[in-house]
Amino acid sequence: MSTLLSVTDLRAGYGNVEVLHDVTIELEEGTLCAIVGANGAGKTTLLMGLAGLVPKRAGRVVFDGTDVTRLPSHELVRRGLVLVPEGRRMLPQMSVEENLQVAAAAAGAAGFARIPALLDRFPILRTRRALPAGSLSGGEQQLLAIARALAIAPRALLLDEPSMGLAPKLVDEIFAIVAAERARGTSILLVEQNARRALALADRAYVLERGRVVLSGTGAELSTNREVVAAYLGA
Repeated sequence: MSTLLSVTDLRAGYGNVEVLHDVTIELEEGTLCAIVGANGAGKTTLLMGLAGLVPKRAGRVVFDGTDVTRLPSHELVRRGLVLVPEGRRMLPQMSVEENLQVAAAAAGAAGFARIPALLDRFPILRTRRALPAGSLSGGEQQLLAIARALAIAPRALLLDEPSMGLAPKLVDEIFAIVAAERARGTSILLVEQNARRALALADRAYVLERGRVVLSGTGAELSTNREVVAAYLGA
């Protein structure tokens, strides 16, 4: 497998506060890479930095063989590096279908052409297509957030806490969708508080602590690592 996304010695933060300290990770083509860690470890900052929404202070990001370190967020989306942010961030007054159309516009005609298939894939969104996105339940909003990203046909999907705040049945559905998308060939970088579920899916994983990578390995290796088990898996 070839490396799709390579991050080397990345430093990023907000104002005078540096959150990420020389973070180095890789995402291989067609795989799922999980980032686990405690609240405040820098996981969301990492995804926001990779998506061009938090300034990078140092380091290098290479995507699909091209240095994209200084590219703006809209150009990263155009190249296929797409973030599903924590908190879903709907356009609440617009309908479900209009939310999909706004996202699809980033991919032009091909994006709009994907909407019918996405509504088939997420039938609850089809039944809600005319409703304001803000009226959806939390789980339905998360499905819409993922569908919006898929309308762009991402090469790499950055998922930030997709199961946060959802009922167990919906958590199962979200993880099934993530697994299916990986099976379709989309490369996925997953930040997830549910470390056990994330590591079970992950081909590779990294543990962030206070903005630094402190452990890495396959998902299976980290799921049985004593330090990881004690800190994140509730044992």
